[in-house]
Amino acid sequence: MADLQVLMVASECAPFVKTGGLADVVGALPAALKSQKITAEVMLPAYPPLYPLLAKGKVVATFDDLPGGAGRLVRVKAKGINLLLLDAPQLYDRAGGLYGDTAGVDWPDNALRFGALAKAAALVAMGAIKNYAPDVLHAHDWQAALAPVYLKMAGAAQPATVTTIHNIAFQGRFEAKTMAQLGLDADWFHPEGLEYHGDLSFLKGGLVYSDRITTVSPTYAREILTPEFGMGLQGVLAARAGDLTGLLNGIDTAAWDPNKDTALVRPYDVRSLKRKGENRAEIAKRFGLDPANKAPLFCVISRLTEQKGLDALLAALPHLVASGAQLAVLGSGAPDLEQGFQAAATVYPGQVGTYIGYDEPLSHLLQGGADAILIPSRFEPCGLTQLYGLHYGTLPVVARTGGLADTVIDANPAALAAGVATGFVMNAVTPQEICHTIDRVIAAYGDRKIWQTMQKSAMRHPVGWESSAAAYAALYQSLVS
Repeated sequence: MADLQVLMVASECAPFVKTGGLADVVGALPAALKSQKITAEVMLPAYPPLYPLLAKGKVVATFDDLPGGAGRLVRVKAKGINLLLLDAPQLYDRAGGLYGDTAGVDWPDNALRFGALAKAAALVAMGAIKNYAPDVLHAHDWQAALAPVYLKMAGAAQPATVTTIHNIAFQGRFEAKTMAQLGLDADWFHPEGLEYHGDLSFLKGGLVYSDRITTVSPTYAREILTPEFGMGLQGVLAARAGDLTGLLNGIDTAAWDPNKDTALVRPYDVRSLKRKGENRAEIAKRFGLDPANKAPLFCVISRLTEQKGLDALLAALPHLVASGAQLAVLGSGAPDLEQGFQAAATVYPGQVGTYIGYDEPLSHLLQGGADAILIPSRFEPCGLTQLYGLHYGTLPVVARTGGLADTVIDANPAALAAGVATGFVMNAVTPQEICHTIDRVIAAYGDRKIWQTMQKSAMRHPVGWESSAAAYAALYQSLVS
């Protein structure tokens, strides 16, 4: 039997272009699906970092009437991933980020940039590439969410469509006049269609017109049906609740393997946890921390935003320091939080170190050398850093929300007695609760038997794509059977 064909559409894909967890998922899922006899191709905009691949690929389609102008589609295989790169320099050839300029301001033509991506995907789904007919079109987040809309508008019965919500806070809202620029039928601009409080919403279009909707953890699938987490779209989702599924993300356990990780000073496995100490010593050197400190070393690897609860952590920092612990922070984001953590490194030399920016190898080193990773998010659709922490024996300290609640087993007395605890879960994101949880971590760290049992349980916890890939395969099969 021939493999089922899936066309994935996304704005980023690791290891080629990345701003967050979306890229990691889009980069890892196709390989995981191979074991399920599913072949996936990933359609991406051809941003400048992908230009070297354009020369190695083959032009398989050209488009004259995309939003924002013409484009061509180049097929190439790289890093084991089948890519379809939408080459439209007038939309994607610019300095800055994927979504905005170097100052972080959104590109004013983002509606056209990602409308073009979605329309090209719909045209491919309808046969634009000779001898290619995908069984399922899978759109990731708002940037791709108009693809199912273009298919419906064209009256295309095939392929089946899936839209995945990676973070419902980002919805792709644009002025109503954008409808005409995107070639969308004005009759579809109404509250049961594409209209959202007077604007066009890309994500709402995907939620209304896709055959199925998924999100990245079971708990988040329940949370987004509520006003607290639904970001205004809870009513739309409630109407589609029977078509909404939460499928937990996994991680690429080949790229994230503490026993083979070249970013570590000393790789290790569950039988050689003492080697983590050499990585901790390197962290101390890089972040200006006291290498003789015997208390736990916490780390943060995150966007520095209130969503991630890092304002509450900053308020709890004096307690962490007074307890004798250390903190290494890697991330960037809100200027006030960047300045706050930089100031803390100055006020608490030897105990707090801060690196503003992002450094992939350094994130691996932090996972390999820290004792615990702090993730006090106010909401977290899935989260990957806690999965990396589990796999590296760097115990996650998380809020009880979204995928964090689905993946970390709290060190409560029952879990400790059973030897299954893998981290620490807090019930609220407040400075007081963070302080209390830090105390719990320090107490557990003081009992080497408890700590090592937790580390080993964490490292043995399944964090790969195996079960989720099977769940995606079952979803796809249910749509085409």
